[in-house]
Amino acid sequence: MVKYRRNFLPGGTFFFTVTLADRHSRLLVDYIGRLRNAFRAARLERPFTIEAIVILPEHLHAILTLPSGDADFAGRWRRIKGHFASALLDVSVELPRRPNGELALWQRRFWEHTIGDEIDFTRHVDYIHFNPVKHALVRRVADWPHSSFHRFVRQGALPEDWAGEPGGEKGGFGERSL
Repeated sequence: MVKYRRNFLPGGTFFFTVTLADRHSRLLVDYIGRLRNAFRAARLERPFTIEAIVILPEHLHAILTLPSGDADFAGRWRRIKGHFASALLDVSVELPRRPNGELALWQRRFWEHTIGDEIDFTRHVDYIHFNPVKHALVRRVADWPHSSFHRFVRQGALPEDWAGEPGGEKGGFGERSL
């Protein structure tokens, strides 16, 4: 078995990929309001800043920054996952269970990467925002509603036509050239 090593950096900024157990599910977007509420509840319990995020049907990517002196990102994901699962059960969504009785909504693990510098941060933000196009969910980044891309546009950090139209420049998945 692979030994997973996590970089527990207090006050760090991290990129995450978190995935549902059923890779064909649409629960994250079908119940987007409940997912947002799960994030809000977890943030009230254990503060963090959402730097960038995209929610796709069965997985999400996020960049989170933890408060100084705090490195417990795993606890925050436990809370988010738990709040979302409870919200689905509250509206009678049938969720599968593992043989031990535990809910099987989420994959048990998640991908985490410590953001090292501004270039690393920018590349991961670009990856997050371009992900719905990469997965052929929309043709333009601006067309996907469940993304922090729209906040970046409102704040003037990115133009609405960022990453252009499909068929323009080949390759790169929308990341900025540095």
